[in-house]
Parts: sequence; C-alpha cells; structure tokens
Amino acid sequence: MRLLLCLLAALSAVPASAERLTLDRIHADPALSGPGVRNLRVSPDGERVTFLRGRADNQFQLDLWEYNMKDKTMRRLVDSKKLVPTENLSLEEKARRERARTASLSGIINYSWAPSGKQILVPIAGDLYLVDAGNPDNARKVASGNVGDPKISPKGRYVSFVRDQNLFVIDLSTGKERQLTTDGKGTVHNGEAEFVAQEEMDQHTGYYWAPDDSAIAYRRYDEAPVPVARRFEIFADRTEVIDQHYPAAGDPNVLIDLMIVDPATGSQKKVDLGPEKDIYLVRADWSADAKTLVFQRQTRDQKRLDLVAVDAASLAQRPLLTETSKTWVAINDDLHFLKKRKAFIWASERSGRNHLYMFDLNGKLMYPITRGEWGVDNILAIDEDAGKVYISSNKDAVIDRQTYALNLDGSNADKPVRITKQDGIHSDTFSRNGKIFVDTFSDPNTPPQVSIRKADGSLVEWIEKNELNANHPYAKYLPDHLPTEFGSIKAKDGQTLYYSMIKPSGFNPAKRYPVFLFVYGGPHSQQVTRGWGNMFKQYMAQQGFVVFTLDNRGSSRRERQFTDVIYGELGKHEVEDQLTGVDWLATQSFVDPKRVGVFGWSYGGFMTLRLLEAGSDKIAMGVSVAPVTDWALYDTHYTEQFVGATPKSNPEAYKQSGVFAHLDGLKSPLLLVHGMADDNVLFTNSTRLIDALVNRNVQFELMTYPGAKHGISSRTGQRHVYGMIEAFFKKNLGGTDAK
Repeated sequence: MRLLLCLLAALSAVPASAERLTLDRIHADPALSGPGVRNLRVSPDGERVTFLRGRADNQFQLDLWEYNMKDKTMRRLVDSKKLVPTENLSLEEKARRERARTASLSGIINYSWAPSGKQILVPIAGDLYLVDAGNPDNARKVASGNVGDPKISPKGRYVSFVRDQNLFVIDLSTGKERQLTTDGKGTVHNGEAEFVAQEEMDQHTGYYWAPDDSAIAYRRYDEAPVPVARRFEIFADRTEVIDQHYPAAGDPNVLIDLMIVDPATGSQKKVDLGPEKDIYLVRADWSADAKTLVFQRQTRDQKRLDLVAVDAASLAQRPLLTETSKTWVAINDDLHFLKKRKAFIWASERSGRNHLYMFDLNGKLMYPITRGEWGVDNILAIDEDAGKVYISSNKDAVIDRQTYALNLDGSNADKPVRITKQDGIHSDTFSRNGKIFVDTFSDPNTPPQVSIRKADGSLVEWIEKNELNANHPYAKYLPDHLPTEFGSIKAKDGQTLYYSMIKPSGFNPAKRYPVFLFVYGGPHSQQVTRGWGNMFKQYMAQQGFVVFTLDNRGSSRRERQFTDVIYGELGKHEVEDQLTGVDWLATQSFVDPKRVGVFGWSYGGFMTLRLLEAGSDKIAMGVSVAPVTDWALYDTHYTEQFVGATPKSNPEAYKQSGVFAHLDGLKSPLLLVHGMADDNVLFTNSTRLIDALVNRNVQFELMTYPGAKHGISSRTGQRHVYGMIEAFFKKNLGGTDAK
C-alpha cells in the first residue's frame, strides 16, 4: 500500500504532457533513474561521505563528490575533465575494466582515502593523483605511466601500485619511488590477479598490505603454461591479432606463488603453498597484529578449500580450517580478524546456507554467529566496542536485500535485528567504526535513494533523495510507468522459483499478449529482485509485451540445495525450470502461448539457445547475445566448478552441457549477436555455431559488432543492439501497442 500511495503522489506532481519512453531516451543523458551515485565511502574521520557521480551531459563520465557531515553541504571535489581532459587508456587498463565490468565508464573509476582522512588517492587514465580533501584544487600527481591498482597503505606511509607487471611503492614522507619487483615481464606478473581470478573469483587486486605497513603479500604468477588463444579482434577499419593466454576448461592454469616483501628494503620471502602446484590461490589476508599472513588454497576440482596461517617472520605454517563439498566450495570475502580478541569470523555454507562462525586463532570453532533457514550475503561492518556485526541478507524475503545487526557473542544468532525498514533492495556502506552507514535503497517504484543513517537505521541526512517530482528525468515518463508483480511457482523437485512480471500498457485481461521472456539463468546471479527496474524491460512492456523473468535453480542468494542442482550438466535443470515458467504462463488467460519469445546475454545467450533446442514447440523465437556454445571453450575455474570435470575426464558431461548435441531441436527463428573482439566468451563460440547451423541448413539472423567486447559497452552499440532485439521480437511476435 505504501508503494502505491507514493506512486500516486508522484503521478500527481508531474506535468500532464507525458512522453512515451523510447530507446533513444533510455540511452541518452541524463540518466532516467536520476542522479545516481556509486563507490560510496565514509571518510576515516567520519566527517565526509564521498562518491562518484556521472556528469549531467554524460552519465558515464564520473567525477568525485563529497557530502560534508558538519556543514551539510555537497560539492564536486574533483572534476575529471579538468584533471585529465582527454583519456588514453592502455590495453592493460582496458582489460582491467572489462574484467571489473566498468568498460563503459570514463573519468574517475575508483579512489581511496588516506587513513588520516586528509587526502584522497585518485587514479585516472593511468596517472595517479593525491588530492587534499580540504583543498581539492591542490591535486598532486604522484605517479604516471600505466599505473594500476593503486592503494594507500593502512598507516598512510606509502602509496603502492602496479606498473608494467611489477609492484612499486612511493614513500610519501620522501616522495621516493621504489620498485619492489623486477622480474615482471613476458609471462611473469607481480602484484596482479590472473585472468580467472579477476573474471571468476572476484579478485581485482593481486597484493595485500599488512595493517602496520611493515609488509606486502603479493601474488606472482607465470602464465607460460597457459595455452595461447589467438584471437582476431575485428574492428571497422582493421583486424588485430591478439595472443591471449586463455585457460580453457581442462587446460593448465598459471603457476602461482605467494610472496612477502618489505616495502622499506625490498627484501623478499616466498610462502610455501604446498606440494600440489595445480591449485587456486583464492585470497590472502593479514591478522590484526600483522604477525600472521593467512591464505586460502583451493584444489583444482574446487571441492576443498584450506585456510592456512603463516608466521610472517619465520614462514612457519599451521592449518586453521578446511571446507569440503561434494560439488564445489563457494568462495567469499568474509574472513575478518578481530582486533580486541584472539579470534576471527569466517563465512561458510557447511550447514547448507551461508552463515557466520567465530573461530579462535588456532582454527577451533567457538560458536555460530548466525544460523537458521536463511543466509548471509556478506559482512558490512564489525563494531567490536558495541559487540555487533552488521550483515546484508535476504532473511525476510528472497527477492529483497536488507541490513541486519547481530551480537558478536552469538546470543541472537537466529534472531537478527533488521536495521533497514523499507521492503526492497538496500546496498549499504558503513563507516570503519560501524557507527553510521550510507544506505542506497530502491524498489520497483522508487529509483535509487541515498541517505546517511545511524547504526540503528534512523535517518541522519539525505545525500540524494531522488524524488520522482516534476524535475526528475523520469517525470515525463512516469504516467506510463508499469508496476512489477512478483510471485512464485514450483520446480519439478518442489523447490520454490521466484518470478517477476510486468503486464503491458493498457492491460486488458480479456486480451492475449505476446511474452518477452528475459533470461540469464546462470550461477552467481539473481535477476528477480524487488529493486528499481531495468528500463528495457519497462520499455518492452510499454510496447505491448508481458515481460517475464524467472530465477531458475542454480541462481544465487539461495541455499545449496537450490544451487547444487545444476552440478554435472549445465543447461539441463535451468532449462527445465524456465520451461516450467513458460508452461505456467500458458495457463494465464492474458498470455498468447504461441507468441513467447526469449532473450538472453552471455549465460543468458547460452540459455536462449538451449531453450530453443528443448522448447521450440513452446517458444516462438529467441535472441542470443554473446553465448557460450561449447563449455570446453570457456575458462577453467568457472566451467570445471559447475560441470565438475574437465573435457578429457568427462567428455559426455561437456557434450550434454553444450549447445551442439541438442541443435537438431532448434526450430524457431534465431537472432545471434556477438562482439567481434570478445575476450571473455570468445567469438569462436559463435563462429562454431554459425558453421553448425549452416551445415544443417538452418536459417537464422546474425549481427556482429566490430571492435566490441563481451558487453558491447559503447553507448551507440548498446542502443543499436537493443533496437535489434525489439525489432526481432516485433517482427516474429507482433505486439499489442496500447497507444
């Protein structure tokens, strides 16, 4: 009811001359969702909240802003255009951004606070600036020349970064730059995360500061054993041949070492990672007193993960704990050493759901901090003085994300206290001491709103209220805004599948409408959430389609019983669940079961192909963008985790998981789309499919984008591809345009 009243109030505040939503407007400035912010951080002294915000004339060009807690003012701290008028990014930086899914952005992509709260480290276009927070016009360039992954050390003595595959530090007291490694060249990299670590393990750094600035642990890897994939990146005016060390399923991975270096002297130590060399170095962390380095070692089959402690002085080791699974051990960032007691917090799915546990420094389990038929997303903050830990979770609703508080002593492990009140999606950033947090909230009728709140959830101040009033960019389109409905159906094994649905403009239950089925379907992703929606989905509903999205088994933020179903054969149970959703749609009086189309990108592109193969009698057409067609072509860590084997050890699993064994079932019209410089899902996936379809005399439509990577991330590319998707749906399914 509250959402309905808010929407009605907003409707009454907008002008009567509403406009229709268009694809051109979706991809134009300013952003329809309003003045969004990202990379929110509370300064170490708690006096400022800083964030990145797109410019009014280019939402993808980011500047650094601050909200001052004392004088309650907001201002732009650093204008990216003034700092660097024209960006020229290196190939390494472009690759880093592609891995981090920031390839469409320019300007200031990241930044970090000095521990004093007086300075901010700002990287831009390969250069590195130290900005005076009190006088931001005083921006001093401290390093240049393809600088990557810059950091200010925990005590503030050093600035560190990676350049040309080597690790460097600058002593801020003297301004002297020191090169800590020298062998980084060719296939050897220092201080960087390897391709699969960036792409699949959410590791975007390769080095880790000790909390007292005394040492840096860093990854050293040699990719010489990894086969070279020769890719032809086809641009509009040229073709570039790229030799990329790409570890496809079953191939050798990099040779990995873990090193410790003294930033003051450059002296090095090598940590013993064990006799088995074919492993994944998942994470490395330091104890609160900086005396112990802890690393996580995962076996190649990913069914075992060891947490190992290393004495930083003697390099003596002791095992802390081991996680095992019959399928795979999931990795996360929730290892936290406490400062005021000899203990650490560890997240584990050993109970079947992700929960937090307290261990002593010898690895002995003390007690669970959380438990119950729900799971923890991640730790947001730890306030040892108050004895609290703050977490993100979907405890109250699978489709929501809320913030909760628990006692560090485990006394309310099954009864967390909910801090955020509004139903929907909350993404929160806490101050270091856990006393305040910045809350980013949205729901299907509320674009992202950003506020500063106390630890109990009470409001301190708005940073961006983002009200849907007459001045909002979406105001002209609000009268046509369509509500999102949520519900659930049962999978064949009885598990609950959640869906979202947007009914078309001028909805008449007596009519039958075509369906726009949006699918992703892969692990590590949840599409059905009660947050501000996807504008293309809204647009397609306004074009006369029932827009339907279902999270099948294997999707994220669920219990292991739900996710483990896909193990051993990708595409089987996911497709089964999506077809269960299609069957349910066919029972709805307002759905035309003969006009159901499907669209998906990446894993969703794979799912589109598999759905057409298994259900062309139920699905009339499909658009597949950047699909994996043969899992033997995709990378080691992701593929072997879910297929549970290598192509050599179980070729049948790869055959059945791929597209080609089922291709004879594909009867419905297909639009295949791929970027011609994709370095994630290689273009070979589509060229092989093209060849197989031609050999079967199967007609299809094809669109390739010169120079485009996996996300086809240029604004013109995005506008074009979504225009093609719309046109293909309308050509094959028609539409019921209400106006």
